[in-house]
Amino acid sequence: MIHPTAVIDSNALIDPDVEIGPYVVIGPDVQIHAGTTIGAHVTIDQYTTIGPDCTIFQHAAIGAMPQDLKYRGEKTFLRIGRGTTIREFVTIHRGTGFGGGMTEIGEENFLMAYVHIAHDCFTGRKVILANAASLGGHIKLGDYATLGAFVAVHQFVRIGDFAFVGAVTAVTKDVPPYMLASGTPRAKLHGLNVVGLKRRDFQTETVLALKKAYRIVFRLGLTLNEAIERVNAEVDQAPEVTSLVEFIKSSERGITR
Repeated sequence: MIHPTAVIDSNALIDPDVEIGPYVVIGPDVQIHAGTTIGAHVTIDQYTTIGPDCTIFQHAAIGAMPQDLKYRGEKTFLRIGRGTTIREFVTIHRGTGFGGGMTEIGEENFLMAYVHIAHDCFTGRKVILANAASLGGHIKLGDYATLGAFVAVHQFVRIGDFAFVGAVTAVTKDVPPYMLASGTPRAKLHGLNVVGLKRRDFQTETVLALKKAYRIVFRLGLTLNEAIERVNAEVDQAPEVTSLVEFIKSSERGITR
């Protein structure tokens, strides 16, 4: 299952059920679990762990040292979750010592061609990044978050569960869960990600509660504190509404409005 032109360090741990294509280069202290397929000319650098049943297409560069001037060669890691698909020319970097030491890609992510994920990023389950979407360092993407093509996300931004960011958007502040954001020169909210929520079988009552919360927080001209008080008083406290409120309250960069 390993092409004879592949170059694999003797300290790499590779399950016998892994398929490795031509001219792949795998560094030391790499772990690759069963059922994973690696296409031609892929490079996987040290301290990278790839879960089972992943597919990595040709010319991807996985686990390189971070592009950060504060990085001094410390031992840091990249972890890629089960069932993730990584398309052509994707680049994913390891963490930094001052940023927690870990970049982590969740299970069943779909990373399309030319995606870049920088150091110390975290993505949840079933995240989709379309072609050439780019994440700066220290970014967190929630479960089922989707980024369109050529989206650029600023360092330390969070994008919540089930949020959708439209193509060619610069995201400089947190995007709350369940929301739809897009726009140039920077992102603005355009309501609830209704299509995405319906596809994930959200109940009608939950969607209506989230819509009401959205109107109170983002359409009435209230301060965030005033809006949160009204949401708590007037909106059915479904778990999703509570999650939305907690996300807003915990924002450090500020919320996309």
